[in-house]
Amino acid sequence: MIKARHHPILYPFFEWYGLIMIKMHFSNIRIIGNPINKDLPVLVIANHFSWWDGFFISTLNKKRFHKKFHVMMLEEQLSKHWYFNYTGAYSINKNSKSCLESLKYTTELLKRPENMVTIFPQGRFESVYQQLLHFESGISWILKHLNNNIQVIFTANLIEYFEYAKPELYIYYRNYSYQNKEISDIQNDYNNFYKESCLNNINQ
Repeated sequence: MIKARHHPILYPFFEWYGLIMIKMHFSNIRIIGNPINKDLPVLVIANHFSWWDGFFISTLNKKRFHKKFHVMMLEEQLSKHWYFNYTGAYSINKNSKSCLESLKYTTELLKRPENMVTIFPQGRFESVYQQLLHFESGISWILKHLNNNIQVIFTANLIEYFEYAKPELYIYYRNYSYQNKEISDIQNDYNNFYKESCLNNINQ
């Protein structure tokens, strides 16, 4: 597997570049959620529908969490876009024995309170309009093998145009009680959160 690195120049450039790109391509950014416990490491569970997703979470982290950014990427994609490795990305190969190494590495990252790890448990792009998002089982393995407390955050990234030529970005996030949850529970709970987030947009 490819472990995460944080280049002293590329990492801050990535954060700056993501903010600039989002400001250029979106008319507004709305972040909706409650403050987190800054003394705990953070695991973000997010939907995965676009090329933008890593930048969305980086923006959320920059504006609200203020943690050291990490994100799990498919090894094939990280090898192609190698520069993301210098901005906190690490790899997983679902069809290899190294998959377990990547999951163990995630639990190691989550031992440090300054770290935030983002996982897209769908394991692939799915439409923002997809209902009943399906999760891979890796997230459950990680949560069961932690030996310290962390804060799990559900995040739903949505876009709307309304009266604007450029879309608005909505980032909803919520603390999640993950203890003693199976993958089916996590998937169902996330889907309920995702539906609520969509309804908040509909009812505006």
